[in-house]
Formats: sequence, structure tokens, C-alpha cells
Amino acid sequence: MKPRISNHKTAALTLVEVLVVIVVAFVLLIIAILPLAKEKVKTMNCYSQLKAGGCAFWIWAGDNNNKFPMELSTNNGGTREWLIQGRVSEVFLVMSNELCTPRILVCPADSRTWVTNWSQFDNQHLSYFVGVDACYSTNFSDASMSKFLFGDRNLTNGAGTDKKILRLTANQTAGWTEEMHKSRGNICLANGLVLKLNNSNLRTSLQGTSLSTNRLAIP
Repeated sequence: MKPRISNHKTAALTLVEVLVVIVVAFVLLIIAILPLAKEKVKTMNCYSQLKAGGCAFWIWAGDNNNKFPMELSTNNGGTREWLIQGRVSEVFLVMSNELCTPRILVCPADSRTWVTNWSQFDNQHLSYFVGVDACYSTNFSDASMSKFLFGDRNLTNGAGTDKKILRLTANQTAGWTEEMHKSRGNICLANGLVLKLNNSNLRTSLQGTSLSTNRLAIP
């Protein structure tokens, strides 16, 4: 019996078809990676803004008896009373010369809009909380230097009924909302160090502030 011979040739991709498949796969990969890359850029830009803001706090303190704005009464050019009232923007307004522009006070991952004119700046054009109890020190081994100076406002699970001041303790399950950096956030400590924190790291950092309760003014 003679073997059957087929007249059909085995199908094979042409060079053009192979190139098309490669290009399509590459485009799909870019589409998948692009959102992650954008989020990374937003996080890094936020980090840089907090570093710049931390420098502004230190420069201002150097010109004001080694005190941050929230350490001084409004009678002495500070913002202590305003901050307790929830007027967080006032802290940055007194540092307008050191900050140059309010644009850097809106996190790139935040839905809030920034302004370029300080006369228009208020809590609604601000992404960052301010630590009520943060204090200046030139002694970097001082535990107070680990207090939260300012950082992303999307914190949650605080105690108390005062919506203007969030109270976080080391024993609470403090965390980040999904609002800005997807359950992550950036915080600048009183020593100028900026930390990129997930929920677990945030709770560890709270324990390192030397405070039983961390009071954070949320804009």
C-alpha cells in the first residue's frame, strides 16, 4: 500500500507576521507596565516634594529661634493656634518665602489641584498633613527627631472625634487609604528624612516617634 501524500504544505509564519506578533506583544507589555511606571513617577515626585518641604521647615526654624511654625504662637509669627483649629495651610503660608511656590504642596497622586499664587492657597490645595507635636532639634540622636513632620494626608483608623486632628497610637491599626499611593504613603520626619511606607512600616514608624499619641492635622 502506497503512503498517502498530502498536497497541503505545513503552514508557517512569514517574517512579516513574526514581526507583527512581536510588535503586538511589545505594545501589550507597555500597556500593562505603563500604569505601574506612572505610579512610580508620582511616588518619586511626591518624595522629592517632601524633601524640599523638609528643607523649608529647617530653613524657617533657623531664622526663628530654632522652632518650627507649629511650635510658636501666632503672636510670635508661628501657627500653633491655627494648626489646632485645622488651618493646616497656614503652616505653609508662613513659610512661603522658603517654599517659593505652593505647587509642590499637592502630591502628584492626589486629585486635588495646585495653585501658583499664595493668595489662593488653602487646605483644598494641600495634600499633606502636619505633625502637631513635631519639634526642631539639632541633636539627631534625640528621639523627637523621629516625630512626623508632614506627609501624605490619606491616613486612616485614627482615634477621637475631632476630624481636624487625627490621633494615631502605636497600638492602633493605622494605615493608608487607596486614595493616593494605593495603600502606601510618604512621610517626612522632623530630622528631614523622608520615608516611603506601607501599612506595616507606618505602624513601626509610629512606635519610633516616642509619642504615646501622634496628633496629625489633616487638611
